Amino acid sequence: MPTLLRILRHTFRFPLQSTISLTMAILCTSLVLVLPGITMRFIDVIIGKNRPDLILPTAAIGVGAILVRQLLFTLRTYFNNSLELKLTHLIRVELYDKLQRLPVKWFDSTSSGEIMSRVADDVPTTNRVIIEGVDQAIAAILQFIIVMSYMFYHSWQLTLVTLVPLPIIGAITGWWSRRSEPLWEASSEATSALNAVLHDNLSGIRQIKAYTVEPEALRSFDRASRKVGEKHMTVMRGQSMVWPGVSFIAESGIILMVAFGAYWTLKGQLTTGTVIAFIAAWGSLFDPISRINTLSQTFTRGVVSAKRVFKIIDTSDETHITEGERPVELKGHVQFESVSFSYSDEAPTISELTLEAKPGETVALVGATGAGKSTILNLLTRFYEPTGGRILIDGHPIENLSKEWLRDQLGYVTQESFLFNTTLRENLQLAKQGASDDEIWAALESANAATFVRASAQGLDTVAGERGVRFSGGEKQRLSIARALLKNPPLLLLDEATSALDNTTERLVQQALENLRSDRTCFVIAHRLSTVQKANRICVLDHGRLIEQGTHQELIANNASYAKLCEASFAVDPQPHD
Repeated sequence: MPTLLRILRHTFRFPLQSTISLTMAILCTSLVLVLPGITMRFIDVIIGKNRPDLILPTAAIGVGAILVRQLLFTLRTYFNNSLELKLTHLIRVELYDKLQRLPVKWFDSTSSGEIMSRVADDVPTTNRVIIEGVDQAIAAILQFIIVMSYMFYHSWQLTLVTLVPLPIIGAITGWWSRRSEPLWEASSEATSALNAVLHDNLSGIRQIKAYTVEPEALRSFDRASRKVGEKHMTVMRGQSMVWPGVSFIAESGIILMVAFGAYWTLKGQLTTGTVIAFIAAWGSLFDPISRINTLSQTFTRGVVSAKRVFKIIDTSDETHITEGERPVELKGHVQFESVSFSYSDEAPTISELTLEAKPGETVALVGATGAGKSTILNLLTRFYEPTGGRILIDGHPIENLSKEWLRDQLGYVTQESFLFNTTLRENLQLAKQGASDDEIWAALESANAATFVRASAQGLDTVAGERGVRFSGGEKQRLSIARALLKNPPLLLLDEATSALDNTTERLVQQALENLRSDRTCFVIAHRLSTVQKANRICVLDHGRLIEQGTHQELIANNASYAKLCEASFAVDPQPHD
């Protein structure tokens, strides 16, 4: 019930449209008495009293009332569909807005396929509760009350006989509603898992083809799809047994009603028209009951979907997005003081790390895979918070700074460059809204990307394709670097920023970066140690600990870990690639 009430509250955002829809439902339902009323008049008055003069007027009234009902039904359907679309849009945008405010850590434990399932599938299913469920339920309840009142007015004894099956039907449907909710939830979870498999397989289609594992990928999808079918079939098996039983009990009631009606008619206690009117009204009385199956499924599935949607909406936002200090400028003095961090309860990824980058300095982070280099950048961007120690920027504890302000001061180029499926101009303008074409071309020149962009048929209007598929790895990386350069931030973070560049292009980009590093602090991660030799300070990490730091010459002279890394790096210096 709390979930249902929460869904209903969304309709209050559109009070006029909801009121009009409800009013038309009441008017449309009130006209349900036309058929039994007209039937009784034809039999008891026109036939019983031999009044042929009343045939045409009575028929005209009946046809007119039915026409009005159908017109109201048409308008009601239009308003309901319009309201559903508005509610779906409202909740979907609210959910997407929430997703953007969640911490990065939440996305680490939630698959993209599951998120897509909740946005694309669960939101519309939630709103069906309002349009099909609530609207139909209200209409059904009104119809039941109106028809039952009509029947009570003409014969309360026969009405009580007609209602005999209702307690049994109510008990069965109530039990099944409680029983089916966890079954629908399991079905929804299986559907989310299927979407996750599909998303992963489509994202990795090149790897699947390259390793010729199409049969294995098909088997994985087949298993997930079969599980969806099995979970859904569990619900269907229950419904196939429950609802025929409900229909049997309900339809047996009409036999009981006709039997008692015939007996009381023979006794002279009822007119023939009354009994026939009850037969005509029975369909309208039990029509809501015949819709219990559909309404029950709608309510149950809608509530299950709503719980999944509201679970995300109720998740705590990432803190300090807009709150916090906003210094006038960022000079770029970064200090890590005994910082520790762990992604889980296992061994820490960063342990008691102390290092400093003064304004304008370039600090290179080197070490084996898993040493904690990228984690340091994640802590600087506040994608994650330290579990111990503190980080200072220009003397301000990083946790006191507004994340929005802090990230505005950063230029971050990741190892896996990402381009959105839109034009290159729009991709680059993410760094600087409203940047002119001249500014964009200047950034492209600095990143050595202008040549291949000009060679594209549409230049800056070229669409990058999904995840930038229309460009090579090296080209995507240079575009990402151009985006960071366009932002012109005081603090630059480069996580393997030149990993996808051939040696010639790498030297050109390094030269551009060196020109920019003269007045900003820069953290550089690189496995190719030739790219970090000119750094002001090189920090060697091993399992989250800082084991060595100094200039390239100093560390070579120490003949310790860094010297061994250099020896191994230059011994297998990669050939030029793109």
